[in-house]
Amino acid sequence: MTSVLRDPDRTNTAFMTQRAWWLVGLNLLVPGAAQVLAGNRRLGRFGLGSTLVLWVLVVVGIALSVFARGLLLDIATNTWVLGGAVVLLLFYAVLWIVLTLDTLRLVRLVRVAPAARAFVAGLSVVALAAVSGTAAYGAVSAGAGIDLLDTVFAQGPSQPPIDGRYNILLLGGDAGPDRQGMRPDSISVASVDAETGQVTLIGIPRNLEQVPFVEGSPMYEVLPDGYTCGSKCIIDYLYTYGELDWAYLYPDAAEHNSSPGIEAMRDAVQGVLGITIPYYVLIDMQGFSDLIDAMGGIDITVDARVPFGANENPDGSPRTEPDGWFEVGEHHMDGPTALTYTRTRYATSDYERMQRQRQVQEAILQQFTPGTVLTHFVDIAAAGKEVVRTDIPKQMLSYFVQLAGKSKSQPVVSYDLTPPEVDPASPNFDEIRAKVHELLWPPDATEAPAG
Repeated sequence: MTSVLRDPDRTNTAFMTQRAWWLVGLNLLVPGAAQVLAGNRRLGRFGLGSTLVLWVLVVVGIALSVFARGLLLDIATNTWVLGGAVVLLLFYAVLWIVLTLDTLRLVRLVRVAPAARAFVAGLSVVALAAVSGTAAYGAVSAGAGIDLLDTVFAQGPSQPPIDGRYNILLLGGDAGPDRQGMRPDSISVASVDAETGQVTLIGIPRNLEQVPFVEGSPMYEVLPDGYTCGSKCIIDYLYTYGELDWAYLYPDAAEHNSSPGIEAMRDAVQGVLGITIPYYVLIDMQGFSDLIDAMGGIDITVDARVPFGANENPDGSPRTEPDGWFEVGEHHMDGPTALTYTRTRYATSDYERMQRQRQVQEAILQQFTPGTVLTHFVDIAAAGKEVVRTDIPKQMLSYFVQLAGKSKSQPVVSYDLTPPEVDPASPNFDEIRAKVHELLWPPDATEAPAG
């Protein structure tokens, strides 16, 4: 059979057509086999060996995903490994191009039945696009992953939980074109049980006044009595003033993938809640638009009519009508529409706005499925590095991904420091800290110190 494939009767059109189908099929299923049977055996053996190595890697990857998912995530979030994957995938893309073109040479299309030539050539092109194209896209995706990891996440060792929990400050920064600088209008803390993955979300209104700072912090040394000057000193402003006026207090912030404004906010939130917050995540609400578009949009359920538009005209006079309405029902929102939904202030309160921002954030998390990530990874990675900033170390990413998997099976507990329970203009911080401690470490559980 081998000798016939290698040295066929080229005048036998029927056999040459059958031979063409065999060679093209073998090249698709077992790259290198066509060359071993009918062409350059050295090239064929190299192709077969490379194919075998790839199959082994695929089997190992499947086994790790089933039996050692944590190890697989550690590997997948290692930039050195991803760099090796880029080189390997590019190698396979080039190899399969060479093998496919050589297979077409071996086929001798001019000897194939005229009616079959287009189909044989077409199958080869489809195979080339499917195999080499997939490898090339994988290389591009791995490169985008390296860029995302290096841009968004910090360098540093893994850290143990504090009192059994990981506390993460979530800042939704709004740097829209109508604003000077960025203000973190969405301020919350996600406290995650390190064992069960249960999440408690604590929302902090942007207009919280008389904010204290955690003892021992740089801000506490400057303002030991807190940020107390009435409505002109709300927690929302701390980011801007931290960046402009108190940057000298945090000279090492940039080295830890942070900034003075973020650190000032963190010191304030720790003082308000009475807990230690080792990590932050800053999400640019304006950049949400690109991220949502990269995902193909998100689905939002509007429970009550929401007007959108500015409260004032350009001349400062009040507006009597909104620009439009988000009607009750299901909405599939693109990026700009979702941003309008979260930012609108027309005839609405900051507390309602907080709820809409959280609704959009939760929709993104819920609809951030593996299928969406795989099909839009490059665009999502490009948008993600513009949207997210954090001091979570890359080394902890795989652990948090696994913890997030546990979180899906646990109820989310929410607590907002909003009226009537909390008066933002005159908050009782002792009561707030006691409530937070009760939420994070319930009385029927083992007591843990507020830390």
